[in-house]
Amino acid sequence: MRIDKYLKNARIIKRRTVAKEACEQGRVLVNGKTAKPGTEVDAGDEIEIIFGTKPMRIKVEQVLEHVVKDAYKEMYSIIND
Repeated sequence: MRIDKYLKNARIIKRRTVAKEACEQGRVLVNGKTAKPGTEVDAGDEIEIIFGTKPMRIKVEQVLEHVVKDAYKEMYSIIND
């Protein structure tokens, strides 16, 4: 699944267009590499998103095309440094 769509489906970023802009600005890394909006993600990948001055690191647990109300909580886990 594309990173911009994953961030929207996992409810990390509210809108796909905002996720796309974050990728284009170089604020999203997948496995340590700068991600483009079309970068594919799979279970086991690590994503780092830079919101302001504090980065958020998550691990992709599963990729779901259609997400029901509370299923997004199972899509990722937060990694603490």
